[in-house]
Amino acid sequence: MDSTSSASSVDASPSYQEATWTEATPQADGDESVVTSYPVKTINDPKRSSAAISIRAFLLGLAFGVSLTHLLQRPSSPVWRASCFLGALSAFHFLEFYITALYNPPAATISAFLLTSNGYAYNIAHTLALFECTLRNYIAPTYFPEWTYLRPLDALLPAEGSARSMWLVVGFGMLFVGQVTRTLAMRHAGTNFNHLIQFRKKAGHVLVTDGIYRWLRHPSYFGFFWWGLGTQVIMGNTVCLMGYAVVLWRFFRHRIEKEENLLIGFFGTDYVRYRDRTMAYDPILHEQDVGRAEAARTTFRATLQVPAGALLLARQTRRSHSRIKACSVEIASKGDDTARQKS
Repeated sequence: MDSTSSASSVDASPSYQEATWTEATPQADGDESVVTSYPVKTINDPKRSSAAISIRAFLLGLAFGVSLTHLLQRPSSPVWRASCFLGALSAFHFLEFYITALYNPPAATISAFLLTSNGYAYNIAHTLALFECTLRNYIAPTYFPEWTYLRPLDALLPAEGSARSMWLVVGFGMLFVGQVTRTLAMRHAGTNFNHLIQFRKKAGHVLVTDGIYRWLRHPSYFGFFWWGLGTQVIMGNTVCLMGYAVVLWRFFRHRIEKEENLLIGFFGTDYVRYRDRTMAYDPILHEQDVGRAEAARTTFRATLQVPAGALLLARQTRRSHSRIKACSVEIASKGDDTARQKS
């Protein structure tokens, strides 16, 4: 049979097929690694459509390339900050999927790009950031400070004694540290990392406490928090910088509280001890964690002391009753002896 007739006999819409992703997770106590297998659909899975993934990757790469080209060709343009923001944003979303595909293939779906799965508030925040940057540079530029119009290359060679360029140094530093920290967190956690809160413990899920997780128990949140603030510092957005700080801090605070309650249910006292010795993602929340942990320990000790105190009181009460009873019997016997002597 020739190739033409063979091809015509094949169904144009193949059925689902599954591949198996196998991961070996080393144990902290030196025991043998835990080998876990995950089924991964590879054909005709809408969530893993090769066409949809490639289109998104292409568009993100195109946006990054256009932004970088604009920065290199027109570094003194007043809109270089917006180009820098779009470039950083496209690189962030591409890396979200790329790192997931490398180290957590079962979760490498279209939603791993995080383009639409972060909710409308995420898109509104970035839109407002671009609007403030545009307002600063085009609509009312005379109402904003001079450091707004510094070229991006000035951040690498700040003028001596000038604090204007140092804002850009700080912004780029926050952006770089945030992105690297989040990427390392996803890489190190592997299949234990997930963009969504998990309400059930899956097979092979282990508590990661080494690497970057030795110091930060939520390094991905740490990374995004400072990455987001860094973008606003680079853009020179005063209002959005304050808005990002408040909104992100509140969001991660509530998310961490919910997530850690579930992790305590998954890993018990192991996670409680791990939580007490590590920082969440900012010093303020860490101090609150330490305070809550100390309050919990104090409450636990008080809870143990209550029944102990009640038991001691009961024992003392029984001893008092016994002594009173003994005294009553002694008094009664003496009374009987006195009565017999009189008779």
